[in-house]
Amino acid sequence: MGARDPLALDTLPAKAGSEAREYEFLPKDFQRVRALIYKRAGINLSDHKQNMVYSRLSRRLRALGINTFGEYLNRFESDATFGAEEDQEFVNALTTNLTSFYREAHHFPILEEFLRGMGPGASPKVWCSAASTGEEPYSIAMTMLEAAGGKSGGSLLATDIDTNVLSIASRGMYRLESAQACGDARLKRFFLRGKGENDGMVRARPELTGMIRFEQLNLLAEDWPLVRGFSSQIDAVFCRNVMIYFDRKTQKEILHRIVQVLRPGGLLFVGHSENFTDCHESLSLRGKTVYVRK
Repeated sequence: MGARDPLALDTLPAKAGSEAREYEFLPKDFQRVRALIYKRAGINLSDHKQNMVYSRLSRRLRALGINTFGEYLNRFESDATFGAEEDQEFVNALTTNLTSFYREAHHFPILEEFLRGMGPGASPKVWCSAASTGEEPYSIAMTMLEAAGGKSGGSLLATDIDTNVLSIASRGMYRLESAQACGDARLKRFFLRGKGENDGMVRARPELTGMIRFEQLNLLAEDWPLVRGFSSQIDAVFCRNVMIYFDRKTQKEILHRIVQVLRPGGLLFVGHSENFTDCHESLSLRGKTVYVRK
């Protein structure tokens, strides 16, 4: 889940009063949604997210032909077949997807220096735990290749709880205007320009896409067999602007698991508003929002 909010309209205030809405959305409905998304994804929705929840879940009601939030939530909780089919759609609707190429740019020179310090012939393992629509993992992969001096840059596991954004990420196709944050030299080296009906688009070259493995992962899942199968000694983990959606208890649990898969001396990159100096004795602050595993 990544650090993330694709629909700008979700942040605008809704019209006052339930009469201005297509569906009645009662306080008890919001409390049920809060409990459900916390149980499934660890997301701790604050009271001011009510308009966002209404905006996103009302699309599910419309798509399913359901008339009320109460009916939707009753079916979700009591109909096992419906709940199993709707579970991922529910999570996808309520996760946030704000991202961009080279966001929090100060992290990438630190990563490059760290990877160069691993020495020639190294094959680093990096995990991006909130891949969103792919801009972050592709930025990481470019940095890995640059650090390797044009040779094999290692491998990157890119995960997210939201299957919709992973589908976008795996295609590696973006609007040119958003990819321009990479700079002209990187655009020329790492992307193919679209032509004809794809004019104004770019696609990541196989050199990049071949490094990245996109997989669905819920950070609340026990033991992370997917991550451990990738590597039990990961060199660097990006978990940026994810923890802000969790309460302190969940943050500590996830940090503990990250430390278990991050090798001693490995780096953890977090978001600009996240601070975990008091959360785990095995992590020490190396630089601005960068921690090293002791």
